[in-house]
Amino acid sequence: MKKRIQILLTTLTLALIVQFNVFAQDKASLTPYLGTWALTLPPFDGTFNAGWLEVTQEDGYIGASVLWYGGSVVPVSHAYLEGDDLVVTFVGERNLPGDKKAQVTSWLKMHLEGETLNGVRYFPRTDGTRVERASFYGKKLPADPPAPDLAKVKFGPAINLLDQNSLKGWEIMGDDVTSGWSVANGVLTNNPVQNDPNHHIHYGNLRTLQEFEDFNLSLEVNIPEGNNSGVYLRGIYEIQVFDSYGKPVDPHNMGALYSRITPSMAAEKPAGQWQTLDITLVDRHVTVILNGKKIIDNQPVRGCTGGAITSNEFIPGPIYLQGDHGMVEYRNIVLKPVVK
Repeated sequence: MKKRIQILLTTLTLALIVQFNVFAQDKASLTPYLGTWALTLPPFDGTFNAGWLEVTQEDGYIGASVLWYGGSVVPVSHAYLEGDDLVVTFVGERNLPGDKKAQVTSWLKMHLEGETLNGVRYFPRTDGTRVERASFYGKKLPADPPAPDLAKVKFGPAINLLDQNSLKGWEIMGDDVTSGWSVANGVLTNNPVQNDPNHHIHYGNLRTLQEFEDFNLSLEVNIPEGNNSGVYLRGIYEIQVFDSYGKPVDPHNMGALYSRITPSMAAEKPAGQWQTLDITLVDRHVTVILNGKKIIDNQPVRGCTGGAITSNEFIPGPIYLQGDHGMVEYRNIVLKPVVK
């Protein structure tokens, strides 16, 4: 009996050692992936190729969130290690003929080569005939810097970005797009008219020729009922412009850092009224004052937003205005760059 008990205890001990070693190996394999990654994606419509990935481990589980081109940051369906590779999956619903729907799984498979994250996106066709593949790569982002003391930040002379009656200093972004933008009496208007239900016109976003690093940007905006636009800081971070009056606070509402930072309060006005935005971007921290109320207070920006022109957060970039979503008017667009 003693011998049997001893054999059983030895077997259990060996099993625990093996299990611990497997756990330790898995943890070691995951550790280099943990954190946030700036992704460079295959070119899309000739312009946008920015994405973002965050990998976490909590309560023994691997978690991940991804921004793929546009839209919002979304959690993945599942994340796991396959050897030294990291795999994340997405399950989405797609339409089939006859009002039917299918659940289709796509996935990213990634591995590290030095400090570069190399990956492939696998995207099955809805009809199941083949899998599309697209390569991408990523660079790990450093930790959030400490919040700057804005009282000590110095700004240079104000730059008026908007000419009284022309688009001087601005250009349309992308190829094969139509401009809905015009300027008259100091008001910049976007009117992306769609007259033919059988033919969708692709309207372009508008960017400054000049590029900037850190700054304070003030402007006035008038958004008609049900319409949508956005102000991109350095072409990377979108401050949402949206008719969200009367809605509960949300990271997709007026003045939000789109899909990332929820305003602390609802400060928007009803559609059709001029509203003021005062935005400060310093050391990857953003402050937003909407209609005189501070709705984002010196909060860290943890990555690009959908529609960014690059995932590189450490280079100058333009101010760009979203013009492919809806009607909008801007005026009194003034920028004061940070001076060091």
